[in-house]
Amino acid sequence: MPTLEGSCHCGAVRFSVESDGRHPYMRCYCSICRKTAGSAGAAINLSGDAGTLAVDGAENVAVWHAPIDGARSRVERRFCKRCGTALWVHDPDWPDLVHPFAGVVDSELPAAPETVHIMLDSAPSWVEVPPADARNVHFPGYPEESIEAWHRGRGLWGG
Repeated sequence: MPTLEGSCHCGAVRFSVESDGRHPYMRCYCSICRKTAGSAGAAINLSGDAGTLAVDGAENVAVWHAPIDGARSRVERRFCKRCGTALWVHDPDWPDLVHPFAGVVDSELPAAPETVHIMLDSAPSWVEVPPADARNVHFPGYPEESIEAWHRGRGLWGG
């Protein structure tokens, strides 16, 4: 299983995690991804084996639970306390997985054969989303296909 290495902007946090799902294929336009990343959308689609996550500078990592529909989400969004860099997401419903943000991965990532644009109902009007076609797949909300299923379906799971 390939290893991903990543870090925050200031260098206070460095991490590594083994990953079979490392193609940055998904762009999420929900308000949480947009606002915590300070962008039009964030690639949040990398998948890692939570049991292999190793963190240097763990004392600089904080957790935030986004409010969703007025309730505190169980999903843990980890970020650097020093510089605010969003690092990874962990959902206790899937305890064996951790999802590093592609933007903080320092390892070379393979190009994806398509881009899946999700949560388009949340995209602001100023965001230019490429038109739907063979390389740009659109979803108004969250798709049912998992990260693993997407990678496996394209022969991209693993090394």
